[in-house]
Amino acid sequence: MANANASKLSLYGGIAANIAIAISKFVAAYFTGSSAMLSEGIHSLVDTGNSGLLLYGTAQSQRPPDAEHPFGHSKELYFWGLIVAVLIFAIGGGMSFYEGIKHIQHPEPIEDAGWNYVVLGLSFLFEGIAFYLSVKALLAQSTGNIGFVKMLRTSRDPAVFASVMENLAALVGLAIAGLGVFLGHLLNNPYFDGGASIAIGLLLMLVAIFLVGRTKGLLVGAGVDAPTLANLERIARDQPQVREIRSPLTMYLGPNDVIMALDVDFADNLSSNQVAAAVEELQDAIRREHPEVQRIFIEAKNLVPAAEK
Repeated sequence: MANANASKLSLYGGIAANIAIAISKFVAAYFTGSSAMLSEGIHSLVDTGNSGLLLYGTAQSQRPPDAEHPFGHSKELYFWGLIVAVLIFAIGGGMSFYEGIKHIQHPEPIEDAGWNYVVLGLSFLFEGIAFYLSVKALLAQSTGNIGFVKMLRTSRDPAVFASVMENLAALVGLAIAGLGVFLGHLLNNPYFDGGASIAIGLLLMLVAIFLVGRTKGLLVGAGVDAPTLANLERIARDQPQVREIRSPLTMYLGPNDVIMALDVDFADNLSSNQVAAAVEELQDAIRREHPEVQRIFIEAKNLVPAAEK
């Protein structure tokens, strides 16, 4: 189950780091003329805005249900997660790619690489802290011993997996920018700097494509994973009054908000009151192990009217 406080902490940490880093990168780009540093400044600025959008989406998703939204507003977070992915592709990736092309067409030598190295070093430190906070939030969601990549692919919280991918891309982007500045300065060849900017743009586009795929699946209506589904079936079958069930139908409305529909065949000798009690016991048993399943709809089958018993 997602930890809302941990995900918010990772986003606040990312915002604080990226604001300071973006300013320092733009200052370094101004004094040195480095295209890669300018791209990295754009990258940090986009990350700052994206973290703000995810925080806004988190707040909106926690609004209570109303007449127009009887199941609440949990999917707001998925919508803003998709917007973040589009912004990374269009602004972060597109502008970095454009700056790289422009720098290659009109190359300018790097005047003082020292500025860049200082900023890159500090940026790597702060981005590392932000990455640690985001990974910590991701690990807080884990319910078993699964790999890092699988956790990214199965997390249902865009505030977490988008933050992890943004910070990871930031660290890789810093390494690319540092390599471009180093080679460009060492070989007195500004094309390396422009090439680094293009590489950063492509990196951001790949991250955006991954995030679009993840958030699209959640918006369309992803269900719980196979192990969770199997456990839900086990809980239902273990109830003494349950004779048979159909496989549950589930859908994530939000990271901590799952809706479930379940067809159940109860024992034929139960009265209507006993069936009602059995339904309540089944719902309680599911929620004890899976509190994220907030709405459970059970359709009872093969009931014998009380008058006939």
